Amino acid sequence: MLEDRKEYPCQTIDMSPGSAAITTPIMARLGERVVAYIDHVGRIEGEVIRQFDGGFAITITATLRKKDKLAAKLTWLANRHELSLPEDRRHDRIVPEVPVAPVTLPDERVLQCRIVDLSLSGAALHANAKPPIGAPVTIGSLRARVVRHFEEGFAIEFAVLQTKESIHENIR
Repeated sequence: MLEDRKEYPCQTIDMSPGSAAITTPIMARLGERVVAYIDHVGRIEGEVIRQFDGGFAITITATLRKKDKLAAKLTWLANRHELSLPEDRRHDRIVPEVPVAPVTLPDERVLQCRIVDLSLSGAALHANAKPPIGAPVTIGSLRARVVRHFEEGFAIEFAVLQTKESIHENIR
C-alpha cells in the first residue's frame, strides 16, 4: 500500500531485517512510505530508498524488537526446507479470499480489520483497536475470542475449528 492508500500486487525478491526489494507494476516515489503484507512474514513498513526497473527497495521502519523477530522469522524461512523443519503452527495457513473483514466487538462496535494471517483455528488481524484478551468477538459470522495482542493488532481463536470452505463462506 502506498501513501495514497491504494493497494497493488507485489512480490518480495530480497529481504533482510533492515530492508526489502519489492517488484510491482507501480513505481513508488523516493522517500514514500510503504506498507506491505508479505506471505509468511506479515506486515512491514518502510520508506523507499531506491528505484529499479520493475520495483523499488525500502528501508524497514520497525522497533528493534520487531526487527529481531523478523530476523528470526527470515532465518527460519531460509532454513526450513533444508532441515525439513515443520512450521510451528497447529494448522496450515489459508489465503483469505477477502483481505478485510468486519469484526464485531462485545460492545457491538464493528472494526474493519485486515487479515494478516489466517488458519483453520484462528487469525491475526491488523486493527486500530485491541479488544481485551479473552474478549468474545465475531469475524464475519464466525465466533471467536481474542488470544493475544501484537504491535499492529490482535489474534483470535475461532470457537470451532473451521474448514477452508467454511472460512471463505463465513468471513466476508
